[in-house]
Amino acid sequence: MSQYDVIIIGAGPGGYVSAIRCAQLGLKTAIVEGRDTLGGTCLNVGCIPSKALLHATHMLHEAEHNFAAMGLKGKTQSVDWNQMKTYKEDVVGQNTSGVEFLMKKNKITVIKGWASIPAAGKVKVGDDVHETKNIVIASGSVPSSLPGVEVDNDKGIVVDSTGALELPKVPKKMVVIGAGVIGLELGSVYARLGSDVTVVEYMDAVCPGMDADVQRTFKRILEKQGLKFVMGAAVGGVEASKTKAKVKYTSKKTPDTEEVLDADVVLVATGRKPYADGLGLDALGVKMTERGQIATDAKWATNVPGVYAIGDVIEGPMLAHKAEDEGMAVAEVIAGKHGHVNYGVIPGVVYTTPEVATVGATETALKAEGRKIKVGKFNFMGNGRAKAVHQGEGFVKLIVDKETDRILGAAIIGPGAGDLIHEICVGMEFGASAQDIALTCHAHPTFSEAVREAALACGDGPIHS
Repeated sequence: MSQYDVIIIGAGPGGYVSAIRCAQLGLKTAIVEGRDTLGGTCLNVGCIPSKALLHATHMLHEAEHNFAAMGLKGKTQSVDWNQMKTYKEDVVGQNTSGVEFLMKKNKITVIKGWASIPAAGKVKVGDDVHETKNIVIASGSVPSSLPGVEVDNDKGIVVDSTGALELPKVPKKMVVIGAGVIGLELGSVYARLGSDVTVVEYMDAVCPGMDADVQRTFKRILEKQGLKFVMGAAVGGVEASKTKAKVKYTSKKTPDTEEVLDADVVLVATGRKPYADGLGLDALGVKMTERGQIATDAKWATNVPGVYAIGDVIEGPMLAHKAEDEGMAVAEVIAGKHGHVNYGVIPGVVYTTPEVATVGATETALKAEGRKIKVGKFNFMGNGRAKAVHQGEGFVKLIVDKETDRILGAAIIGPGAGDLIHEICVGMEFGASAQDIALTCHAHPTFSEAVREAALACGDGPIHS
């Protein structure tokens, strides 16, 4: 029987990062993973493979629409879908093998198999029981579905995000159920590959909860790229045959009239749900929330002594970087130090083209609180670098306190938004004002100048608009 200071269940971003931090802090650490490879959903069937396809199809879009204008002329590009999937798998392999290397480098024991917790201080994998002073549950999440919609990735007709990465061929018609991050990213991939993509969303705006200005602009840009939208629609079911599917829905405006969309493939992208199956949490007495998440305190501890939980399986946004922050913080707690996560400064990114990134509070939420605010906005059309790369659409928007000028939130839609947002994140972490960013020299020509211009717009006004 092995004895550890900490055993982490789940080798996704939260789990493997927590394991590394635990090892760095001198704790004897093991990590349990049921998949053949480490990295969890993110590296295997989520963030990384989807970004590979987004990059590949963006290159295709550039070749088809912008190369000629830049003087790059020649044979039109064709799509080898199988080779594109091979490229995707190569990217995944590089990343998962990288995590394997990090486990060896940090002398972390990797235990392959599905774990259960028969009692506090014990983790069972197969027939082996391992003893440990602390357990961290980082078992992540799985795609959620809808009543009346049966997902079968093997058939390749009604699929979730995992199945959408492995379709045998590019569909002529695709219906995406859900206009959130996953639906819009993968819908964008297939639209660039030539699919006729229709997105059906229950709410009245894409990316529910996001800044309203971004929602409107984002939807308009995606429509220009060929995506179609059916908003305010409730999907009642999907009928699938061997080669086709019918999506049945009703509009909020005409709830008594059922509409039907035909598709070769239906992608169900209605979010994710916590995954803790097989761990034995009920028998262990671990308290759960009404939404099926593991309940934790401010130090990520459950009600069972020595058992902690992080990432998608607890409350908060289901984001890999949120899980990573919690993974490092809980390691600090277990090592007797102070772990901290600033939940008010966790960025969210949509990796379409243009990218969308947000952090902090939205203008709508702050106004609802009665907060006095100022808004600074700058369009990328005034940014020389953005125009040079055919990405002049979109804007940077800063929301600041009217009295103190302190940054409360930001939203960016445009080139490199997922990277640009971190200037705002660092600023918010240090309590920066818009003036602090406005007075900071930004290199020219860069996309980041648009952030400075938005900060200037919170004061006397931007220079280039």
